[in-house]
Amino acid sequence: MQTVVSIVGTRPEGIKMAPVVQELGRHPDRLRSVLVSTGQHREMLDQVLRLFGLRPNVELNLMRPDQTLARLTGDLFHALDAVVREQRPDWILAQGDTTTVMVASVVAFYHRIRFGHVEAGLRTGDYQRPFPEELNRRIADLAASAYFAPTARSAAALRAEGIPDGAIHETGNTVVDALLQVAARPFDWASSPLSVVPEGTPFVLVTAHRRESFGEPFRELCRAILEVAESGEAQGIRVVFPVHLNPNVRAPVREILGGHPRVHLLEPLDYVDMVQALRRARLILTDSGGVQEEAPSFGVPVLVMRDTTERPEGVEAGAVHLVGTDRSRIVASARAHLSGPVPSGAARNPYGDGHAAERIVSVLLREAAE
Repeated sequence: MQTVVSIVGTRPEGIKMAPVVQELGRHPDRLRSVLVSTGQHREMLDQVLRLFGLRPNVELNLMRPDQTLARLTGDLFHALDAVVREQRPDWILAQGDTTTVMVASVVAFYHRIRFGHVEAGLRTGDYQRPFPEELNRRIADLAASAYFAPTARSAAALRAEGIPDGAIHETGNTVVDALLQVAARPFDWASSPLSVVPEGTPFVLVTAHRRESFGEPFRELCRAILEVAESGEAQGIRVVFPVHLNPNVRAPVREILGGHPRVHLLEPLDYVDMVQALRRARLILTDSGGVQEEAPSFGVPVLVMRDTTERPEGVEAGAVHLVGTDRSRIVASARAHLSGPVPSGAARNPYGDGHAAERIVSVLLREAAE
């Protein structure tokens, strides 16, 4: 019996690790699964875990108001070190590029425990974009024993850095597993927060919260969104913007967009509502990584308000368009898409087929048998 500790801290980590933890739970005779929540996005993370029927075995509750990255990092090192000493795992798993995954990988290294990096090999080549995620995932990949690469490109990036072929496993992205699972559930539009927009009304979905954009760049993004809303009046297009809890996001959003009759500022959506918003949007404006991976399953065009992306597969497939942070470029691209043909619906997603978690756990099972 091998013990696998899965560590999650943010809502996106919870979404992407949920299918893996579910799959681990299907093999209780061979794998002991321990789910650890650091609480980096406490309320939003708890919501997601409940959706997938999961409950953490260990709750760390580390997030504090206005917590600096340095303070969070120090608290994570101390708390995760104690968890590892208590649980004595054979494997530690974590996903992506947050502070949680970076610290988890280093703690695993300190204890000489195998670390499995879910969503390994993503790269922009610029340590400042996204910040601090690019550095976090590089460190995680330095410490890993198994690399669960979501695409052929991410696997190739790892090989180019000297990672042995035998340690790289091209699995697809677990977010597609989660997305398809949730999209198949019944949904009542009228009882959801999305009902602020009458069902069938075309809308632009916006998500934006990148740390490197805080300050004037983020205000420019808000001004661009305002122009998009105003230019869509003739077509009856609304803007739906679930606003991140970070005060660096909420303050400028409310100042610039609050009160506009066709802009609907919502509290963060639960994952069920978010999946339906992605599915039914006319266009998506985002600086999120996860949205770039999810929306292609529904054939909805995505404009990425960033200068770089570590997910070029969507760009190459024509599902995602990198428009940068310049207001005029964002507005021009949005207008062009909104005046073009309506998206036709579901499409092949370059990021996965819905079976990534099975492939990841099969690697752990093979390791346990050896």
